[in-house]
Amino acid sequence: MSQDSSTLREEGNNHFKAGDVQQALSCYTKALKISDCQSESALLYRNRAACYLKLEDHTKAEADATKALDVDQGDVKARFRRAQALQKLGRLDQAFTDAQKCAQLEPKNKAFQDLLRQLGAQIQILFMTYRQKAAQNLVVLSREDAGAEQIFRNDGVKLLQNLLDSQQEDLILSALRTLVGLCTGHQSRTMAIVNEVGMDRLCGVMASAASTVSLSACHLIQVMFEALTEGMKKEIRGKDEAILPEPSRELRSMLRHLIDMLPASSVSGAGRDSAINLLVKQVPRKSLKNPDNSLTLWVIDQGLKKILEVAGTVPEVKGGPPLTDNTPMSCSVLLNKLYDDLKSDKERENFNKLCEEYVQYHFGRSDMESKLRAIQTVSVLLQGPSDVGNRTLELSGIMDAVISLCASENISHQQVAVEALIHAAGKAKRASFITANGVALLKELYKKSENDRIRVRALVGLCKLGSAGGTDFSMKQFAEGSTLKLAKQCRKWLCNEALPPASRRWAIEGLAYLTLDADVKEDLVEDKKALQAMFELAKSEDKTVLYAVGSTLVNCTNSYDVEKPDPQMVELAKYAKQHVPEEHPKDAQSFVGKRVVKLLEAGVVSALVCMVKQESPVLTEACRECIARVILALVERQEDRGLVVAQGGGKALLPLVSESTDQGKIKAAQALAKITITSNPEIAFPGERVYEVVRPLVSLLALDCTMLQNFEALMALTNLAGISERLRQKIIKEKAVPKIEGYMFEEHDMVRAAATECMCNLALSTEVQKCYLAPDSDRLKLLVLYSGEDDERLRKAASGTLAMLTGEMPELCTRIPDTTSHWLEIFQALLLGESQDLRHRGVVIVMNLMQADKSLAEKLMESEALEILSVLAKGDDPKQASIQKAAQRCLDLALEYGLIQSNEGGVNGKTM
Repeated sequence: MSQDSSTLREEGNNHFKAGDVQQALSCYTKALKISDCQSESALLYRNRAACYLKLEDHTKAEADATKALDVDQGDVKARFRRAQALQKLGRLDQAFTDAQKCAQLEPKNKAFQDLLRQLGAQIQILFMTYRQKAAQNLVVLSREDAGAEQIFRNDGVKLLQNLLDSQQEDLILSALRTLVGLCTGHQSRTMAIVNEVGMDRLCGVMASAASTVSLSACHLIQVMFEALTEGMKKEIRGKDEAILPEPSRELRSMLRHLIDMLPASSVSGAGRDSAINLLVKQVPRKSLKNPDNSLTLWVIDQGLKKILEVAGTVPEVKGGPPLTDNTPMSCSVLLNKLYDDLKSDKERENFNKLCEEYVQYHFGRSDMESKLRAIQTVSVLLQGPSDVGNRTLELSGIMDAVISLCASENISHQQVAVEALIHAAGKAKRASFITANGVALLKELYKKSENDRIRVRALVGLCKLGSAGGTDFSMKQFAEGSTLKLAKQCRKWLCNEALPPASRRWAIEGLAYLTLDADVKEDLVEDKKALQAMFELAKSEDKTVLYAVGSTLVNCTNSYDVEKPDPQMVELAKYAKQHVPEEHPKDAQSFVGKRVVKLLEAGVVSALVCMVKQESPVLTEACRECIARVILALVERQEDRGLVVAQGGGKALLPLVSESTDQGKIKAAQALAKITITSNPEIAFPGERVYEVVRPLVSLLALDCTMLQNFEALMALTNLAGISERLRQKIIKEKAVPKIEGYMFEEHDMVRAAATECMCNLALSTEVQKCYLAPDSDRLKLLVLYSGEDDERLRKAASGTLAMLTGEMPELCTRIPDTTSHWLEIFQALLLGESQDLRHRGVVIVMNLMQADKSLAEKLMESEALEILSVLAKGDDPKQASIQKAAQRCLDLALEYGLIQSNEGGVNGKTM
């Protein structure tokens, strides 16, 4: 029998060599059935495993190879075939073990070594995949407080530290996002994580050249700051917060690490910008009402020189830390924020002294690099705390050096000097000095320099000086036509994609000055290519362009504030031969409206939306104000609002109402009001966003806002109050009701009517209804009296509110006769109103009064109301159906009370 199985095995081997795998498989299977020898069976199982591998039936191949190995553990072929089968089945760890043993038994076998290498690579990939999935799962888990606590309590922070040290971007990002979940709103966990992970490690991650990693680390540190600072003000999640020490030590430590990052050459440009951004957000007081500016004073004492070291870095000069295009402007913003946060002259004088000492020290040194550093520092200061910048500029020799270096043959030296000259022209006094001394130099540079970087900067200097007259048509610095030529060249530079972004940014700076001239505005909006180039730059990573783009658009839309002079004062000034500002003819509203349309067609909204989303200190409050002003101008026409909302303009306004200048917040809120009035708020602001609209609208109900802003806010709140009870509760929670009631007494008819309409919708809320039941309140009286006013809109609003209140609160009905002796005449006038809306409101009020109290019904039936109701109840006009039905209900009630009697022709009064 053994011989027979052996014969079948040989036959199978021949079939296998010939490529007939199925026939070979059949032979091996038959042989196994008749084999009674273990060693023979082992050979057959090993060979059949090879067949199954060829047929890609890896499960059976693994089973047969295992049976062969059960007989002989040293069978290297069987082990190799099992390793191949296990590899295909995805059981890589077992496959790797088998392949490793094969290689140990036959180290020179190339097939074994190749399989071992393949499996090693696959295992590494699989491990990384599992690791990535695990890291991503941690991110999801950390978003819930229970999950975050579970990670924290089970040594998850140590695991996250390992991921931070992994040098793999996706794992580092997952670790950072998980830590955000652990720290958000939780002081105790944040303090523990700061101490355990360490700011050295976190700052090291933020110093990464990978911008996504740097930004994520910046976000984490921001969350940590918020958790620690908010934890000092209010109760935070967590059981053991009450016994925690004050986190000021951790805060100071975090700030010190950020300050130390600034001049470090090992920190990437993106990491340095993130550190500056965090200092901007965390150091100055959030409100000047807070008397404690000790953190600012501490940062100035510990870090001002380090900030100035970054500010004075000239990228073209070797030895300085790496910078981005945004770094100098970010330094300007930080310095300005610190200076503005100072409370006394003594504090400001100390700031000035430190800056002057730094500039003098470097300017006084003999090497050119130090002098350039001093001038660059002055430039940054001029863009930030300009008073400090002007003082440093007036230090002995600085201005002369700037003028001298403008003629230097070294391009880097020229560039630093020209930029300083441009920034120095910021004030009228300095601009006039440079007009007298520097214009010829700038013209020379513009015309004769062979370097585009110098020419474009010289051009901006000329633009700035050429716009010194502002919007005053009669005050021009240069000859007729020169401004238009400068603007044309700026547009040419702007559209030249061969130029570096920094040079094109300077072209927009030039337009920001020149678009104060209406002729320049008209030319720019006609140049679609230039507009597209400007919008693309606004969306780019170069954030320093944001303010220039915003200023240019403010000028083009005329959304800056202009005080119209009193006509009598103008005549008086002319008589006294004083200068009177003149408006350019093309700044008339008809021209402005056309410019707005062209900007919308060019895609201005998408550019503004991208600008708002920028996370950078360069997006200053002043820059946000520019964006808010432009969006307000874009939604001025009702027909344009749908387009603005569709392109994301409505959502872009929401951050602007909380993070901007006071004027910027008002402008953003007014734009929200205009959109809310004419659009469906639930579509314009989907989901929870609609509730964010309420607070800015309520903020417009203030004395320092214009009457138009008050009116538009009331109209918008009316629209919101009519949507849902939750929105009404939000309005009530924002303490808007007393303000709205105040506007119900306003002399202006439209404002008074708008306030009453808003109250009508709010009165759908039980909380507001109860206000009308309060004793010694004139609220009800006001509604009754307003129902008798001449202004139809006011009558509709007041009578509508009365109709709703008397239906919801019958107990209110008996108080109406006490409000005024003319109440019957007022309601009869409503019943006789020319407007169907007024008649309907009137008949509903009368019906509610009659249902509430029989004595009121009696008084009404004794008046002319009976005859009016009898007329209103007749007719077959479908449009009057609701009025007829209510009037008939009144007559039916009178019959029930026995106040009238029925006859065939109608109703007769009944003597009581």
